Amino acid sequence: MSQYASRSSHSLENTLRLKLLAIPGVDPKADGSFVLDIDVCLPGRGVTAIYGASGSGKTTLLRCIAGLESVAVGELTINGDTWHNRQHSLPPHQRPIGYVFQEASLFQHLTVEGNLRFAEKRAHGNEMQFDDIVPMMSLQSLLGRNPDQLSGGERQRVAIARALLINPNLLLLDEPLAALDPKRRQDVLPYLERIHRNAGFPVLYVTHSIEEVTRLADFLLVLEQGRVSVAGEMIEMLSRSDLPLEIEEEMGVVLEGQILSREPRWQLITVSFAGGELQVRDRAGLGAVGESVRLRVLARDVSLALDTQSRSSILNRLSATVVMINQQPAAAMATVKLSVGGSLLLASVAIPSVDELSLRVGQQLIAQIKSVTLLH
Repeated sequence: MSQYASRSSHSLENTLRLKLLAIPGVDPKADGSFVLDIDVCLPGRGVTAIYGASGSGKTTLLRCIAGLESVAVGELTINGDTWHNRQHSLPPHQRPIGYVFQEASLFQHLTVEGNLRFAEKRAHGNEMQFDDIVPMMSLQSLLGRNPDQLSGGERQRVAIARALLINPNLLLLDEPLAALDPKRRQDVLPYLERIHRNAGFPVLYVTHSIEEVTRLADFLLVLEQGRVSVAGEMIEMLSRSDLPLEIEEEMGVVLEGQILSREPRWQLITVSFAGGELQVRDRAGLGAVGESVRLRVLARDVSLALDTQSRSSILNRLSATVVMINQQPAAAMATVKLSVGGSLLLASVAIPSVDELSLRVGQQLIAQIKSVTLLH
């Protein structure tokens, strides 16, 4: 089996220990040569995003965890509870999980309330109640409707609420937004963020969307041909250069910040973070002053200047120190890692600019941030 483990250390009671060897027989995307070979420890709380190309084993991994796929050899321990090892394997119905698929799969003969009450009767404990979940997912006006009277986004919200009402020890989300159009996807994402903030259990979230990773995930696991390619804390991972190409093109950083103030005249908000302050375009529903938010800054949106003397149309300019310069001659580009008051920034610059600015490790300069995405 592969021997990849995250650099973060977790106690057994706060860890998902996945050591699985499986040869799937029902995955339509897997041919006879596909083997899932996983050996990794994941955090026992928060959201772990599982990313990878089609056929890399993402859905197969969730099916193995749920007991829906046979595991040839392995160990599965969820926060101290062993679900599978050489001695025994819990059947699927005894595993305290919530599982949400791409399609909502609601009971068509039951109303929304009937679907939710069905899950409530099968709950593992009573921490999350019907009266808590319904307002959290904004389902009050939908309770009397049948599934065929709901939009795609509404059906997925009901499916997620139903999974939460089971009071799972582990929530599995298999591309829950993939079947939705962009508008419906944006409608549902805030509800997933609420789960991220409120859930006391771990969530494994399969996705093809970098936006969903950066908005929701605490930890990122990348699969390639049934094996772990890279894994680590999400904020650190997106600054690495050994990620799959589709992620590398979106290379950047995610900063944890807090809304400091609003400027209605310019439709801007000021967000403070460990390295200073950034001004971001204000939009309806972004949150109140004092609320915690995430900021995403792509490397391609950061340029470098040697001083602050020249006038510039770029609003966000921060003092920075060069930490590392990684030249990639084949692409004629260099990735410059910067420290801004202890926070990390990345800048993607042309290699001739490295010579023109005489860039070197330890150099003080100005990071000019052309665009900032506020993830709320």
